[in-house]
Amino acid sequence: MKKLLSVIGIVIGSFLIVRAVIEPFVIDFHDPSTYDKDWGGPSLAGALAVHCGPGLLALIIFIALAARKRRKSAVAA
Repeated sequence: MKKLLSVIGIVIGSFLIVRAVIEPFVIDFHDPSTYDKDWGGPSLAGALAVHCGPGLLALIIFIALAARKRRKSAVAA
């Protein structure tokens, strides 16, 4: 069960990270009509926070978990 939850977390986290990377290339920063109807709109900052924020959070969690695993394996060795 723990393995299944890990795989689901990796898949969802990876999706959020890819979406956060792609989002700035999809919208036109100079044309508010490309993001004003999105979640977080009508402001650019709100739209970027809603679309890129979860990806940034997922990346931070992935890095923290990798560092924790590395420390744990270094202590065991």
